[in-house]
Amino acid sequence: MEYSTLGSSNLSVSRICLGSMTWGKQNNQEDANQQIDYALSQGINFIDTAEMYAVPPSPDTYGKTETIIGNWLAANPKRRKEIILASKIAGPGLPWVRNAAPITGEAVIAAVDASLTRLQTDYIDLYQLHWPNRTSPHFGKHFPNQFKFSDFDAKKEEADMLEILQALNECIKAGKIRHIGLSDDTPWGINTYLKLSAKYDLPRMVSIQNEFSLLHAKDWPYLIENCVHEDVAYLPWSPLAGGMLSGKYLDGQMPEGSRWTYSQRNGIFRDTPAANEAVKAYIDVAEKHGYTPCQLALAWCDQVDGVTSTIIGATSLEQLKEDIEAFSKPLNDDVLADVNTVFRKYPMPF
Repeated sequence: MEYSTLGSSNLSVSRICLGSMTWGKQNNQEDANQQIDYALSQGINFIDTAEMYAVPPSPDTYGKTETIIGNWLAANPKRRKEIILASKIAGPGLPWVRNAAPITGEAVIAAVDASLTRLQTDYIDLYQLHWPNRTSPHFGKHFPNQFKFSDFDAKKEEADMLEILQALNECIKAGKIRHIGLSDDTPWGINTYLKLSAKYDLPRMVSIQNEFSLLHAKDWPYLIENCVHEDVAYLPWSPLAGGMLSGKYLDGQMPEGSRWTYSQRNGIFRDTPAANEAVKAYIDVAEKHGYTPCQLALAWCDQVDGVTSTIIGATSLEQLKEDIEAFSKPLNDDVLADVNTVFRKYPMPF
């Protein structure tokens, strides 16, 4: 296993981050225990979760994933030090989470305490804002004028961000969290937080996790360049485009029990004709060079300059083993040339 430094922190994280959002919906406690044990045995030391999980989010599944991880930690207390544990506070919009209200300083402190209780641990290594209070161009909202940046008051956003940073600082001083990060944010969001941290001598955002895959690479080059030069770790989530790059949803297929058979909060926005054709082309590349479709997509993600650790998730141990193996199968120039031919044909298929 290879490791990278998590941005400007002193944490060394595996190039693979174990995602957990299916635990508590598609996966039970036993499944999660198996995945955690196997991941640790392979040198993975980075686990990502969130108060909102499991997914799809609902009042019934809220907090279940953290509870499952907490049960594992309670059963294996001596292994806590082996894990870099990341969690997140949900942004606005979920009625069952703080009445859909935006993130405030008070909400941060309450959410951290609640997560610590569910996780049955004294500290969280990386605490992230799951999505910003303002609308951001994620979850299918990245085409021009789907919303207007000019509708938001930058000064008010900055004031809210400062309040959030101050609350996170309180949690760090109390030893409840070690480092802080962002998710589903933009260069403006990153840089505004960094500016406020420098101005008010507050903790620095050390990472950001955004959706990034062969089907959705909009963060290259501008946001990733920003991360590289500002020493902010870049953590791709959904490197398989919600499972689409596995090929299991090709031509309208909907395997029983798969994620897309569950109601999706943002709809199945990745399922477009262009994305379907792109997946077929990537499958051809994978077969030509001896990769599974999932391994091709994950190995590609891992080799992108600026990527620190790729967040993977699986609903079975067999899937997890296949995915982990991808990171020991780097893409040579011939594979990359074939991948780039497809990528140029379908640069933004959804």
